[in-house]
Amino acid sequence: MLGKMLKKFDNMVTRIEEWTLFVIVIAALLSLFANVVLRYGFNYTLAWSEELVRIVIIYSTFVGASVAVNQRAMIRIDAVVQIFPKLKPGLTVYTSLLMLLFSGMMVYYGYQMTHLQYMTHQKTIIMQIPLVIIYAIMPVMGVMVGIRTVQVMIQDFKSR
Repeated sequence: MLGKMLKKFDNMVTRIEEWTLFVIVIAALLSLFANVVLRYGFNYTLAWSEELVRIVIIYSTFVGASVAVNQRAMIRIDAVVQIFPKLKPGLTVYTSLLMLLFSGMMVYYGYQMTHLQYMTHQKTIIMQIPLVIIYAIMPVMGVMVGIRTVQVMIQDFKSR
């Protein structure tokens, strides 16, 4: 029963992550395309387009980190594992623990940075988006990277 609920939750979160990435990247591409057409076709520039792309790069990086952990697509150097295959289980646990430490740091420092933006009420220059919205992605995705890392650790443990 609990396993089915966790699987449903995992599928739902995976869909949300993938659709979020799809929508924000399409929005950035469309705004950049419109900006290029306007710049070279009509000698007019959309100032907000480049700011939107910067925000999309930030969001896609953090959301993509969670997706990469879930799909086991994080960059690794596996030369040691290829030379000494018996070390693979220990090194896998070690890298997962380091990922949990990293996600904890993302949550801790991300919260501090988000709180600072909340207290100072800063906004982006052109679009006037409160920076707290942009900075909030860091602790949220830190939690998601942590959850995804624990999921991967449990899958590794069950497959032994």
